[in-house]
Amino acid sequence: MTNPSRPNSRRNASPYLYGEEAEAVARVLESGQYGHGAVTEEFERRVADFLGIRDAVAVASGTAALHLALIVAGVGPGDEVIVPSMTFCATVQAILAVGGTPAFVDVHPATLCVTDQLVMDAVTDRTRAVMPVLFGGRAIDLSRARKELTARNIVIVEDAAHAFGSRSGTRRVGATGDLTCFSFGPIKNLTCGQGGMVIPRTPEEADAIRRLRLLGVVQSQAQRANTTTYRVESFGLRYQLSNLNAAVGLAQLAHFGTTERARRNLWRTYRSALSSLEGVTPVDVDPDHSVPHLCQVRVKNRDAVFAHLRSQGVGVGVHYPPNHSQPAFAAWKRTLPATEQAAKEILSLPFHQHLTEQHIEHVVSALGQVLKYAGGTMCSTTAPR
Repeated sequence: MTNPSRPNSRRNASPYLYGEEAEAVARVLESGQYGHGAVTEEFERRVADFLGIRDAVAVASGTAALHLALIVAGVGPGDEVIVPSMTFCATVQAILAVGGTPAFVDVHPATLCVTDQLVMDAVTDRTRAVMPVLFGGRAIDLSRARKELTARNIVIVEDAAHAFGSRSGTRRVGATGDLTCFSFGPIKNLTCGQGGMVIPRTPEEADAIRRLRLLGVVQSQAQRANTTTYRVESFGLRYQLSNLNAAVGLAQLAHFGTTERARRNLWRTYRSALSSLEGVTPVDVDPDHSVPHLCQVRVKNRDAVFAHLRSQGVGVGVHYPPNHSQPAFAAWKRTLPATEQAAKEILSLPFHQHLTEQHIEHVVSALGQVLKYAGGTMCSTTAPR
């Protein structure tokens, strides 16, 4: 059974449920154990098995995952974290949460991702971490920079919020040896309703993250039930994932092979349909290795194209306004030419598993009509209504 709402191309993104999610949540409700517990731990084991790694630590959100990863990486006040400006603001907020300084860098125009050279050009004596964003689901290979980064004691913390299931070579993202953070929010490739996960590099990091996510308390819930006290050994936050959310994630994970194939096929269908349009450049997500999270194109006169597609009921979006231009981050503003040009052109087309080929044909046809009428010079007062 699939989600009965069946949203179409009016939605830019939408969760996709397989039917077992509601049953899994009902079992947790019947158990009376709603919070963090055995179901969460089972979800962690299943994800670790799926990725082919030793351990995974489930947390309350993707932002919580980034925050905790930066803490265990040793990032603190005054430390610089190299980060692309082209990302959701949560990435930057996590850096600020540990007292770090975002060192914004540019991206490659074709992928909207950082490269080895862009990263190394930004390294200073204050750099403590690099936070590559796996934009749209595309894995990033920083192997040429890794040796020098390691020699400088600079940690790579992957923001893989878009990239659960994607591969770097033959390995899944999360199995590449870096601290990796996933998001399991409502519209991600795998959803828990809300949630996230940190992939630690060592057992010591896993233990530290588990303490941090539960207010610094050492004992598990089961252990605390059999004692008259508990022990707090460190600073901590309430960042644990509940059994209810983990139950949704487990049901989703059981069908992830279907999710992976469906999202790749949707992206390829878009790519084929878009190939006939002039003035449209898809952002490359490498669908042979990625589980795509977005389908983005670059167009001229983007704001006018956006407005008119919206007026025609096509659920386009923009991911994302660059962070170095945001008021909250103005202290770290710098010139980033590729990012600033992309910010004027990127357009996210509807992309979710409820879409059919007919929906995609409708979206591409509407886009083509707007661009054809404009002749490349559309303004907000001349496009068709």
